[in-house]
Amino acid sequence: MELAALVAVSLVIGAIVLIVALALGRQRESVQNISDVDRDETKTNGDVAKLQGAKKVKQQVRPRKEKPQLHFFNHKLLASSLKGHSGNVTCLDFSSNGKYVATCADDRTVRIWSTKDFNERDHRCMRANIELDHATHVRFSPDSRAFITWLSNGEAIRVFKMNKKEDGGLTFTAAAADFPPRHKAPIVNIGIAETGKFIMTASSDTTILIWDLKGEVLASVNTNQMNNAYATVSPCGRFVASCGFTPDVKVWEVCFGKSGNFQEVTRAFDLKGHTAGVYSFAFSNDSRRMATVSKDGTWKLWDTDVEYKKQQDPYLLLTGKWDGNTPCRIALSPDARVVAIASGINIFVYNTKTAEKEEEFINVHSVEIADLAFDVNSRYLLSCGDRAVRLFHNTVGYRAVIEEMKEMLKKAHNDAMKQRIQQQIIDAQNALEAINSQAEDERKHSNHAASM
Repeated sequence: MELAALVAVSLVIGAIVLIVALALGRQRESVQNISDVDRDETKTNGDVAKLQGAKKVKQQVRPRKEKPQLHFFNHKLLASSLKGHSGNVTCLDFSSNGKYVATCADDRTVRIWSTKDFNERDHRCMRANIELDHATHVRFSPDSRAFITWLSNGEAIRVFKMNKKEDGGLTFTAAAADFPPRHKAPIVNIGIAETGKFIMTASSDTTILIWDLKGEVLASVNTNQMNNAYATVSPCGRFVASCGFTPDVKVWEVCFGKSGNFQEVTRAFDLKGHTAGVYSFAFSNDSRRMATVSKDGTWKLWDTDVEYKKQQDPYLLLTGKWDGNTPCRIALSPDARVVAIASGINIFVYNTKTAEKEEEFINVHSVEIADLAFDVNSRYLLSCGDRAVRLFHNTVGYRAVIEEMKEMLKKAHNDAMKQRIQQQIIDAQNALEAINSQAEDERKHSNHAASM
């Protein structure tokens, strides 16, 4: 009996131990599975975190800024486009010798272009850098050996000398010091007198400053026009003029003594005839003609070859209507035969004998036209606004020359004069034929390229 009882107890104890062992084994397996799942989740979460981190890194890398596309423009009278600036061109100016045109842009450069390359497909230019600033205006010196700029941030004049290299190129050297800041409002224009005696700066309030070439202010003029919309120096170097809110253009003479010393700025004459504020004006090359454009919807041509000291007033020669009602720029060809008006992104060209609009160029630039000028020989009209400078053939001028010479031919009395006039007519006709031939060749080339 005792043996049977002992065996029974042993069996019970063994069963209990077996059950406990099985239970512990299952618990370890469960814990191991849970650990494996945790590791897998950690690994997965780690991969996701790495992927998200990579995305964040990619997002932090700034995409490359692509250059804006040049505005496409084409016209049968478009001679060429000067392309070199990476910013919008704000001003252009021809040298008095006709060899160069200077342009400045908000890309911190001034570029000098050779006019002899105008008819070429490629246009080389020489670059002057504006350190830590950019120029809004540029003007050549009378001897074409230097130019001045207006600094946007520095709000001052900076002078650059141009030096020729052995290979025919140019180097540019900035003056040791800029002119001191004096204006209290944004600049509307700058200029250098052809006599080389003074520099003019005009701001959008009512101030015109006359400087000597060393940066000293000689005189300050209050235009009393509420604001200055535009101001410039006459090509003869005697006068400065301004226009603005009032319906007239005011002209002053900058007077110097026989020894070259500055004396005074005195009121010369006014151009009166518009019924609203004047947007812009321009001189002919000899300063004997002026053209004005007003918000009253008209442009006018004036004879300013007067003796104002004898109380003679300028004569109104012609009034024409212009297409537009926004602030604009006007340019008068050096020979005074053609007026061009830039309104917004469009240009309209008029004959100054008939006041008729003979050409128009639409959507010339992608932004408002900033400047407009004829070359010194009245062969081209240039405009700027975006990154390109547009060159147009002045066909209106050639046609005006032909008509004028034909009238003169009727009145000519000797053979020598008749021959000279006839030659001028032939030259103008040949120029028009060459322009038309070039336009036809360009049209055929464009059609051929489009068909390929």
